[in-house]
Amino acid sequence: QVQLVESGGGWVQPGGSLRLSCAASGFPFSSSAFRWYRQPPGKEREWVATIFTGGATNYADAVKGRFTLARDNGYTMVTLQMDNLKIEDTGIYYCNAMLGNAWGQGTQVAVSS
Repeated sequence: QVQLVESGGGWVQPGGSLRLSCAASGFPFSSSAFRWYRQPPGKEREWVATIFTGGATNYADAVKGRFTLARDNGYTMVTLQMDNLKIEDTGIYYCNAMLGNAWGQGTQVAVSS
């Protein structure tokens, strides 16, 4: 059974950091690229970042230089390190496995003072 479970969300003040994790199971992890999306309150879901099977990454302009995406094929986990968070980073963050187009349930990130 394909499963993605996100964790690590929470509340943080502007300028703070959070680290999101996406634990994957039920499919060949090392064969899949992964993407993070987010859905700000009242807005459409938007792409945040992608990590490919070889470890190369792409980031949305809004998060470039502040977010870092990594993968651990041994632990079948993808992590999104988010630094210098801004209020506009608030939203529900979702992990997506491109192999099979699997989605997690999402984890809430709230940035406010």
